Amino acid sequence: MTMAPEKSKIVRKLRCAVYTRKSSEEGLEQEFNSLHAQREACEAYIASQRSEGWVPVRDQYDDGGISGGTLDRPGLKRLLEDIEDGLVDVVVVYKIDRLSQSLADFARLVEVFDRNGVTFVSVTQSFNTTTSMGRLTLNILRSFAQFEREVTAERIRDKVAASRKKGMWMGGVPPYGYRVENRKLLVDQKRAEHVRWIFARFLEVGSCTELAREVATRGIRSPRGNRIDKKYLYRMLNNRAYIGEAVHKGNSYPGEHDAIIDRETWERVHAILQESPRKRAARTRADTPALLKGLLFGPDGAAFSPTHTRKGGRLYRYYVSQTVLKHGAGSCPDGRVPAGEIEAAVIDQLRAVFRQPEIVAGTGKAVRMQDGDITENDIREALQQFDSLWDELFPAEQARIVALLVERVDIGTEALNVRLRVNGMTALAREIAQDVEAAA
Repeated sequence: MTMAPEKSKIVRKLRCAVYTRKSSEEGLEQEFNSLHAQREACEAYIASQRSEGWVPVRDQYDDGGISGGTLDRPGLKRLLEDIEDGLVDVVVVYKIDRLSQSLADFARLVEVFDRNGVTFVSVTQSFNTTTSMGRLTLNILRSFAQFEREVTAERIRDKVAASRKKGMWMGGVPPYGYRVENRKLLVDQKRAEHVRWIFARFLEVGSCTELAREVATRGIRSPRGNRIDKKYLYRMLNNRAYIGEAVHKGNSYPGEHDAIIDRETWERVHAILQESPRKRAARTRADTPALLKGLLFGPDGAAFSPTHTRKGGRLYRYYVSQTVLKHGAGSCPDGRVPAGEIEAAVIDQLRAVFRQPEIVAGTGKAVRMQDGDITENDIREALQQFDSLWDELFPAEQARIVALLVERVDIGTEALNVRLRVNGMTALAREIAQDVEAAA
């Protein structure tokens, strides 16, 4: 009876890298030192596992005279590089603390091992992640490492909170108008003047949209050289650092740094910010230039000037012909027109123009010739926003846009003739498109 030959067991070869470390340099000059002893013990262990396919790699990963409290070690770095390159299957050390004395660092190293399918063995402590008991021990160590990280994070958060309550600067991007030296906020005098001007000018115009345009005209940019838009301005106007305070989780504390804005200016600015843009516009409408000032003319060619009167606490606005002002009420037909009606008629004509496809297409072509980054879709969306944007604008901004678009408005006996500026539509469309792009 012939016996069938036994099938031989196929054993996968496991490449084993020995890592050794010694904290002090004492004794390293000896012919046989601690590193050699660690290596011999590890190589003997690898030899005992030869039946499992363990073979040592030729490279040696030694760190002499380097503490285990840091991962910045030449030998360890070479080992990690070879692991990432797929050249190592098992890492063997004499004791766990040879690899790292920090539980958190050890957990980070094991994450690298796991990611690359590498196991870890300590020959004198029966720690072997190739076994189920070794993996259980590793998971326990990871739990402690996670606990250590969370406790450290809580300690840091508590320290930051305590420091902020003392008014200390705890890092990050300093507010515009300040610079950081020795972890303290110091006033940058040149930019601080810009901050004071921004707060003072907002008290005058009451609109971040208009203020952003004036800031751009002055050439004021963020510390990184970016354009300052209305969102950036709102953040500035609400930053309590400018009144010398430090803020943590919504609570303010006296800061160590000097204030740029006085408390009275701050309170006046925030009294304005508490009102909605529509209410601010209504409140300031009577104090701003008339919408068609300098643009309105009568049948006889004479200009119309804005005027107003109050009756019973209400404001009534009109445009009056210069002919009437000079020669009396009967000297010119239609010499006095209600401001609200004539302004609404002009705005309706402008809105009608924006809805004409050929106007939109022509405007888009003209804008793209000047600014290739703006697409035709950007122009279409920008002009479509005119209706919704108009009511949100302050009167001063409305007057500026009308002056940009309209060259002349003639009051006829039967019709109103609005003559547009040649490049007005192009300029407005480019402005709105750039604002939308910046906001995005």
